Amino acid sequence: MDWGKGILLTIIAFVGFILTLVVISVRQDDIHLVTENYYEKEIKYQDQIDRETSAAGLDREVLHFDSQSKSMVLDLPVGAKGNLQLFRPSDARLDQEISLDIQEEGKTTVSLDKLKSGYWKVQLTWTENGTDFYQEKKISL
Repeated sequence: MDWGKGILLTIIAFVGFILTLVVISVRQDDIHLVTENYYEKEIKYQDQIDRETSAAGLDREVLHFDSQSKSMVLDLPVGAKGNLQLFRPSDARLDQEISLDIQEEGKTTVSLDKLKSGYWKVQLTWTENGTDFYQEKKISL
């Protein structure tokens, strides 16, 4: 084989390789954004900072993970309303959202044993006495 055929075969192999990579990347359908409305959330980020600061000023741990029972324990007062988001960074299809309306005194327990094992972010946003709060925990099931 002479030089011309070797160069031609190398170029054809390279083009075939690149085309294979393009086809694989176009067919990939499991790419998930962190959030669908990223830009809207970015604009309202100062509100998020204020909620986190309010939660840091509380004298109690509101969001606690109990690894023995695979549950989240929420220490919220009666009348608090909020939202608990179970966020799976690796697969947005597994994300869940639970609305909260605390009607009873004591700690509220949310079972997580039906979730797929792995890394999760648990995000709690709630309103208590007219003030908004936010707290987040990173857990592994």
